[in-house]
Amino acid sequence: MSVVDSYRLRWRRKRLLGRALLRSYQLRPVSVGADRLSGDPVLLFCTLRNERIRLPFFLQYYRDLGVDHFLFVDNDSDDGSREYLAGQSDVSLWTSKGSYKASRFGMDWISALLRRYGHGRWCLTVDVDEFLIYPFCETRPLRALTDWLDTSGMRAFSAMLLDMYPKGPVQDQPYREGQNPFEIAQWFDSGNYTISRNWSYGNLWIQGGPRARTFFADSPRQAPALNKIPLVKWHRGYAYISSTHMLLPRGLNLVFDEWGGEKASGCLLHAKFLDTFAAKAEEEMARGQHYAESREYKAYLEGLKEQPDFWCKWSEKYINWRQLEILGLMSKGNWA
Repeated sequence: MSVVDSYRLRWRRKRLLGRALLRSYQLRPVSVGADRLSGDPVLLFCTLRNERIRLPFFLQYYRDLGVDHFLFVDNDSDDGSREYLAGQSDVSLWTSKGSYKASRFGMDWISALLRRYGHGRWCLTVDVDEFLIYPFCETRPLRALTDWLDTSGMRAFSAMLLDMYPKGPVQDQPYREGQNPFEIAQWFDSGNYTISRNWSYGNLWIQGGPRARTFFADSPRQAPALNKIPLVKWHRGYAYISSTHMLLPRGLNLVFDEWGGEKASGCLLHAKFLDTFAAKAEEEMARGQHYAESREYKAYLEGLKEQPDFWCKWSEKYINWRQLEILGLMSKGNWA
């Protein structure tokens, strides 16, 4: 990388950190226990709006995985999400009436909290419909993974977003509060992915899956990115650039060892496609707070008119992380 490119990225990182500082004044504390945290807790950060029905399972899933404390930003929910989270003893909660779009789709708010509470700690940043799967996750807690990453000198852990879906039209299988969403959304695409390298930032760019073939068949390059770096040993000088797709400093984005071997990686099982999806898409389209004038949600609403069935003869039913490793969607690397 040239001196000019290096300076440009350093300046961009400082600008992102400055944005986070300014947007932090939009956050209003509701219940904050994070100020009393000591030691080395594993923290989870999340921005949400109107996700009350998903919260019980989301919290239980990550508690069972080993998350010690949750830090949420509620973007002016009116469905009881804020009140529910305020009653949880292991949750710190802030609320903001600010623009989701103007805050870089919530990342400025999360960056402010990461800078204040995440420095020197392992931090997991996910959406409320994303569920981390990593090697040996059925038998080893998240702390075992972060301890191994520390021992191996790795500061970041990547995960591919894996869209999960039911067999049959989405609206035909109602989701109830507290239910495991993968009792309904049991299927995924085992192939149908494209991978390229973003040389400017060093990360891989992954697209494809059911959203690409259903909603972006005529324009696959506009399909959502599936590459994420959700788990990071945070430093106050780090900054997410685009959601959790990539980071600065640039070295955090490297998925492969310098010798070409594959590092350990995971998957984020994405439970977007439940019967609540259509109503959520309509709400977000009306708000107009998403990337590129909500182009993604426009595609969703147009495609949903046909009541699509994402399942096809190449769909694979989810079993466990080893299945995903065999399919080449994640790797245990050299973690024995």
